[in-house]
Amino acid sequence: MDCEECGGPVVAYEVPESLREYVDREYAATCTRCLALSDASFGGEPDFSNVSDAFPEGEAGAALALALGLLDSLALNRGAIENLLEAVERGGADPLLVLDRLASQGNVRLHFDASRRRHQLEQLL
Repeated sequence: MDCEECGGPVVAYEVPESLREYVDREYAATCTRCLALSDASFGGEPDFSNVSDAFPEGEAGAALALALGLLDSLALNRGAIENLLEAVERGGADPLLVLDRLASQGNVRLHFDASRRRHQLEQLL
């Protein structure tokens, strides 16, 4: 399965039960290159090690992937993004620090303007 946005490889995963209310899906796929979010028909444990060493593991990683995937429509997804980023923080990761690291990596080409969205995210947290 390839990303619809950039053609890159995706990570398909089962959305943790506690996060499904924010994305209304059982399975999701996140592009390892641009971090765009799409539907998936299957998936296992969230594993974002192919994206970056800075990406949190487990549920916090899934929450971050979902939040970043929703950033292209911040106005429509504000509440979900805010709650997902709080889940990342509860999981022990700093979502803004991870975003900074992702934006500076050569292998990641985010599907959104990282500097503009970072400023907006600072206001949410």
